[in-house]
Amino acid sequence: MILIWLIAILFAGGILAGIAARWSALFSRLIALTAISVDFVLAASLWSRRTPGAQHTWIAEADWNWVPSFGIHFHLAVDGLSLLMLMLTFFLGIVSVLASWTEIRDRVGFFHFNLLWVLAGISGVFLAVDLFLFYFSWELMLIPMYFLIVIWGHERRVYAAVKFFLFTQFSGLLMLIAILALYFIHHQATGVYTFEYSELLGTPMSSGVELWIMLGFFVAFAVKLPVVPLHTWLPDAHTEAPTAGSVILAGLLLKTGAYGLIRFVIPLFPHAAHEFTPVALVLGVTGIVYGAVMAYSQTDLKRLVAYTSVSHLGFVLLGVFSWNPLALQGAIVTMVCHGLSTGGLFVMVGGLQERIHTRDLERMGGLWAVAPRLSGAVLFFSMASLGLPGIGDFVGEFLVLLGSYKISVPITVVASLGILASTFYALRMVQRAFHGPNTRAWRLSDLTMREGLMVATMIAGLLWLGLYPQPVLNAFQPALQSLLHETQSSATVSRR
Repeated sequence: MILIWLIAILFAGGILAGIAARWSALFSRLIALTAISVDFVLAASLWSRRTPGAQHTWIAEADWNWVPSFGIHFHLAVDGLSLLMLMLTFFLGIVSVLASWTEIRDRVGFFHFNLLWVLAGISGVFLAVDLFLFYFSWELMLIPMYFLIVIWGHERRVYAAVKFFLFTQFSGLLMLIAILALYFIHHQATGVYTFEYSELLGTPMSSGVELWIMLGFFVAFAVKLPVVPLHTWLPDAHTEAPTAGSVILAGLLLKTGAYGLIRFVIPLFPHAAHEFTPVALVLGVTGIVYGAVMAYSQTDLKRLVAYTSVSHLGFVLLGVFSWNPLALQGAIVTMVCHGLSTGGLFVMVGGLQERIHTRDLERMGGLWAVAPRLSGAVLFFSMASLGLPGIGDFVGEFLVLLGSYKISVPITVVASLGILASTFYALRMVQRAFHGPNTRAWRLSDLTMREGLMVATMIAGLLWLGLYPQPVLNAFQPALQSLLHETQSSATVSRR
């Protein structure tokens, strides 16, 4: 039942927050913060239930018949992988509410309604092990996020929101077609209609059919990741979204694409995914270098940070398709740390824009002298973004490179150059915005206690993951072993 509560609390909290805003915006904010905090505590209690070394990877599970005549179950389950993503979801949800505390002053109730419902959709994606329920949750994320951008976004918010919706909706329809194809092919082979993940593993099919169905899943996840050249919606959506929207986009929605690759593409279609590996590796390393180069060329701070996501999540694609445990562990660590470091950068950029009403690097300079704590926080998150040793992002990217080295030395070398390029955009951002003379005579407040609490927590998390990542690796280990076993089993069965 705890898995049902994780989703139900967010739905109910969103409705209550929307209603409470009629009397007080503060009540709406407090209800949203409380609902997400309760979910975070519940997820932490699941963390304590883990059994080290256990062979069965599900920590908790809930399964009911939903539409029995079509083989649809309301089936939720959590293992180490999905638990890590849930913890990140609820933590960044709390950060999003706090970051928008003073920024959002119009239609506060509807804002928190959409915020909690998009978190509910994301939680459903990480928990669903029935493909129909997974697709339902996947689509549920889109509409609340669309409203977050189109109502509370910046100058070109309508264009950015429509572009985001069209890209993700079209790719989602491709995934639906692929899910239905797998559903009918499984029935043809077994006589059973089902959307159950565990039963669809190893479905017999020809290599050509497997490749086409895998591509339907891959394109949907690649758009959300995003993979170059399917990334063009991302810079616009990030730039125009409010701070909370940017944090959720970068920290969570992009992770649903990476999660889908790990949970569904590799185990369900091992042969096709293996044949697709050279293309995926090239796409991954292209994103790493392209994202870093584009980030260096930006003058809009939010757009700059958006392109860093394209670069960093290229490492996730590289890790997933390197086909070894080291690289896959690196991909998971990168997903978690990217959520913290990039989420932190978006919080700081949003706070800076709220103070000086611009994101243009050309109009900044000398801010360190007037806001040293804010400037220092941006410096730390920038160092995390460029992969400084001792901070979590370094661990993830280093493990990915170690793993990819075993499969392709040239790809690893080019990916390493992408890390070098990240140094230039990170240092350029800090230098242009915070150092030099204060020619515009900026006078602004430094970090507030609320902002300082958010920053300190994210910094502590990144340092912990950079200096002692073993708890995260241990949490993922049973799921990793199960994933490898499912991949091998599916490869054996599908070729019989």
